[in-house]
Amino acid sequence: QVQLLESGGGLVQAGGSLRLSCAASGIIFSRYAMGWYRQAPGKQRELVASITSGGSTNYADSVKGRFTISRDNAKNTVYLQMNSLKPEDTAVYYCNANRVLVGLNYDYWGQGTQVTVSS
Repeated sequence: QVQLLESGGGLVQAGGSLRLSCAASGIIFSRYAMGWYRQAPGKQRELVASITSGGSTNYADSVKGRFTISRDNAKNTVYLQMNSLKPEDTAVYYCNANRVLVGLNYDYWGQGTQVTVSS
């Protein structure tokens, strides 16, 4: 049974920082690309940052220079360090694990963690 458990969300003032964590179980974590997505009220879910199994990273333009994604394969955990937070970063943040194997797409989601940035 695959589980992705996010933690670290909360309420923070603009300019502050938060660190999200996503602990994975039930998968061979090191072989999965991991991502953080977010969904604000009334908006579509969007990619925030991703990291491949090899450690290559990708960021949405809106968070470049402020957010950093990293992974610890020994702990089966992916992190999202969020600095210089803005009110527009307010959303539910979701962890995603993805792998394509023999033409099959394995895609898993966490339950989400709320991040609220006050102005």
